[in-house]
Amino acid sequence: MVRSVLVGWIALFAITALIERPIVRHAAFLGPAWTPTVRLALECLGLCAIGWLIGPWGDLGVWIFAASISVRSFGLAPGLDVPWLFRLLLDTLHNVRYLESFLTSLVTHVFLFGSLYIGVRLSPGHKRAMLHIK
Repeated sequence: MVRSVLVGWIALFAITALIERPIVRHAAFLGPAWTPTVRLALECLGLCAIGWLIGPWGDLGVWIFAASISVRSFGLAPGLDVPWLFRLLLDTLHNVRYLESFLTSLVTHVFLFGSLYIGVRLSPGHKRAMLHIK
């Protein structure tokens, strides 16, 4: 459990610093409108790779890693900020003009966490539940 969280954080740092940020900088020729899309796609791929890496060590470690990056990701996964998502939900309940921002952020979070769990399910050592019918 601790091993998967530690490896997940190390991998998140390595993927963000060595792969994601240089590609986003070089993708600037696409224009500023494409930068968030490129960043989201790379974050999804990175989290999928991390899920694949830590998946064999069990679901509990993956859940703890997901909880740790959802509370504070230190700028390594800027799309993930669950406390901010809850504040935005409260703002939306008070004023409807925040609804579009809330839905956009919610979909972003679903993509990012979904990518992590897709990576877990694709990992070769992950224990899959099997239904045996006799």
